[in-house]
Amino acid sequence: MTLPSYYPVFLNLKGKKCIVVGGGRVAERKTLSLLESGADITLISPEATKRLREESTNRLNRARGSGGNLRHISREYKKGDLRNAFLVIAATDSNKINSRVSEDAPCLVNVVDVPSMCNFIVPSVVKRGPLTIAISTSGVSPSIAKAIRKELEKLYGAEFGKRLASLKKIRAKAMTEIKDKKKRERFLKKLGAEAIKKLRQKKF
Repeated sequence: MTLPSYYPVFLNLKGKKCIVVGGGRVAERKTLSLLESGADITLISPEATKRLREESTNRLNRARGSGGNLRHISREYKKGDLRNAFLVIAATDSNKINSRVSEDAPCLVNVVDVPSMCNFIVPSVVKRGPLTIAISTSGVSPSIAKAIRKELEKLYGAEFGKRLASLKKIRAKAMTEIKDKKKRERFLKKLGAEAIKKLRQKKF
């Protein structure tokens, strides 16, 4: 079987209609990740974890300052639930339901741990503030992707996120104050190189 040639992309899901079918721990993990992206999520499952039930009331969303929303429909999945969805994740323990979701989806669809039912897969991710590093083996070995992620987490610590937050402010100032494009590009490249050098010196 020939593996798909995946196109790597970062999606802006703010306000987008996303549907998660399933209410267990895996669905919880996927849903929380979507909430952090600001998605408008509908969770479809007769049962849901305590965390998901709390999130569906928006109590934790407000406390965390998340831009996402979550609504829980407490029943089994049925045809028509995916209408107008932008992205769908099937995370139930039923192969039959997951297969139906995959077949019905008119959009981006991911069936957890079954690449053959997906038209996109979710990479292993390292996130440090604005820095996001995505690792994928195209579904060949999630365990290897996870191992690489753990190595990168050690290499790129919390200090990278803090440094990028500072660089963001400096870059915004440079964009308005340095009018010459070439001078601005040289300044920003030098700034980035110096930041990496300092961070690596601290690390090693």
